[in-house]
Amino acid sequence: MNKKMGLGLGALALMFASMAIAADGVSVEGVKCLLQGSKAANVEKAAKYKEGNVYFCCNGCQGKFEKMTDEEKTKLAAKANNQLVATKQYAQEVCPFTGGKLNDKTAIKVNGAEVKFCCNKCQGKAEKLEGDAQVEEIFGEKAFEKGKFKLVKQETK
Repeated sequence: MNKKMGLGLGALALMFASMAIAADGVSVEGVKCLLQGSKAANVEKAAKYKEGNVYFCCNGCQGKFEKMTDEEKTKLAAKANNQLVATKQYAQEVCPFTGGKLNDKTAIKVNGAEVKFCCNKCQGKAEKLEGDAQVEEIFGEKAFEKGKFKLVKQETK
């Protein structure tokens, strides 16, 4: 009986941990694992990145990321930044190409993240890019800085 109770308490603790993450407004729906881009990310498999979290499909990927050097993590920056925006932990303030004021009519989705631009020309430039090239151009460190992507303040209860 004690084993059953222990397992039940463990499952309950895991459920509350998941709810705490969800309470912060983070959703990984439609988000792919940072390392295994074909697999769905799991909200319970997270690692700290910048002032937020990045998500993985399994303990193996999470552990591999946590053991990476800063140099190795730098190679994943664009994908990690994309995830920060897709999970609504970060939001942009200006165009990632020019630093210009955002135009709501230019919004597009990039790997689950909504991105806006200052004009149709910048939007067109982004839409011409595909796959990793699009992610790198919009979410690479220089574009992330230029677009003034910032941590979204979470409401505390």
